[in-house]
Amino acid sequence: MMTEFGLIEAIRRGCEALPKNDFEGIGDDCAVLPIGEGEALVYTTDLLVERIHFLREAATPEEVAHKALHVNLSDVAAMGVRPVATLLSVALPREMMQGDWAERFTQSYIAASKACGVALIGGDTTASERDIVINVTAIGRGSQSHLKRRRDARVGDLICVCGELGASGAGLRQILEGRGDTPLARLHKLPTAQIREGMLLGEWPEVHAMMDLSDGLAGDLKHILKASQRGAEVELEQIPIAEGADLDTALSGGEDYKLLLTLRPEAFEELKSTLHERLDCPLYPIGRIIESPAAEIRWTLRGEKVEGQREGFRHY
Repeated sequence: MMTEFGLIEAIRRGCEALPKNDFEGIGDDCAVLPIGEGEALVYTTDLLVERIHFLREAATPEEVAHKALHVNLSDVAAMGVRPVATLLSVALPREMMQGDWAERFTQSYIAASKACGVALIGGDTTASERDIVINVTAIGRGSQSHLKRRRDARVGDLICVCGELGASGAGLRQILEGRGDTPLARLHKLPTAQIREGMLLGEWPEVHAMMDLSDGLAGDLKHILKASQRGAEVELEQIPIAEGADLDTALSGGEDYKLLLTLRPEAFEELKSTLHERLDCPLYPIGRIIESPAAEIRWTLRGEKVEGQREGFRHY
């Protein structure tokens, strides 16, 4: 059976024959369109599907709206630029038009957009036979010199994350156990895109590659390694594990939406201090980029190699 990323790769290969029309396309968190005078627009889109990304009985329409917006703005933040607008498309079962779910969802999406400083500029609606399906397209704008791409990791770079990992995965477990009102469950239902952090990191040329953590560190880091044709050595004891989570969840749980980046080592202390002072955001070093076969991760624990493969979340 074809995997999720096998499908993406098949689509990417098929697109090679299409006109580029000045776009820098598939391969990063966003597609890039230069617009002159050193500026660029970036575009991303993401789906939320009921029973895959949320449970109707366990999440309010306000929570679903917040999540739909923030998981998309997180991709823009990972490019190092400011989100400016979204398009929203929603498919709802017909019976949901009879209550207040649609109105509450819409008002919450608008309120969340206002809080993030982004415009809602269009979209679409249709009926669904059974499940709620939400699609958001997010648009960002910024200097081309601020753009961060997965392909730019360099040998010797520190690998860092902007926050603790595993809270969302632990929260999902609690939701599935019927405990949907815990602090971790709320974190899972209400992720927050690191918008200001992404914009700040975009200003630092010492930050080379960057992406957001949606499918788990073990899986997402491989995207940077594959694009950069590099390997990584990750120190398991350095992984910042959220309270209430464990190492496996921190590595593979997914949906933390923290920023993952590679950084020139000499800039680490200054950047760590800047993030803390300006945004109260921690920066944790967890490993290094190494010269190694593409996408190989060497896991170590207190200097000793740890055997076995670790994987991120898989949709299929």
